[in-house]
Amino acid sequence: MGAVNQPTRYRESPNRQEHLRSSGKPVRVLIADDHELIRHGLRELLRLDPGCQICGEAHDGLEAVEMAKQLRPDIVLLDISMPSLNGLEATRQIRKVVPGVEVLILTVHDSEQLVRDVLAAGARGYLTKSDAARDLLAAVDSLRLHRPFFTSKVGRMVLEGFLAKTASAQESADTLSDRERQIVQLLAEGKSNKEVAALLGISVKTAETHRNRIMRKLKLDSICDLVHYAVRNEIVEA
Repeated sequence: MGAVNQPTRYRESPNRQEHLRSSGKPVRVLIADDHELIRHGLRELLRLDPGCQICGEAHDGLEAVEMAKQLRPDIVLLDISMPSLNGLEATRQIRKVVPGVEVLILTVHDSEQLVRDVLAAGARGYLTKSDAARDLLAAVDSLRLHRPFFTSKVGRMVLEGFLAKTASAQESADTLSDRERQIVQLLAEGKSNKEVAALLGISVKTAETHRNRIMRKLKLDSICDLVHYAVRNEIVEA
């Protein structure tokens, strides 16, 4: 991992001015990274912010959890790849022992799945190390106000992933015939195979065949899954 480059200029944001005026107290930050060079770069960046106080530094995930428990920081900057305990598991444990803390994950990677894992672990900020020189202080600004932070690139990546999944779900819906969509609606509304057959004027065996084909086509395992599918695709109302 490369060193964090120092920015040539940083303009204090209104968010930080607002926070300092309202609280009068600096935000306490714990840095956790197993590379001294990275920690040094982060320290130098944070020193550009008069509203930040570095309360401690950890060399691995286990130490980060222990220091968070003892120091009760406002924000923890966590490298995602650390010995002893990785950043995701450290985030889970830190959020458990210090519920009010905000966690900013630092990583050299940027992937939609990794962002999802970070959010699931309880972190509310995600920053690649290549963007740290430009965006670290803005990220701290957001987290000190308990607002999530993602760079525009990461936000765009997550949005594109969401839209792709939505389009895929819609394509699945489009593969159903009109009759199958009608049966999905009736089943999602709680109708039995016998009731579906009576309403559509078909045999119970035919209704069962349709149901089985629909479940295979949509790769669903239960009626509960079918109901969720019908709601997501606006076949029935929630």
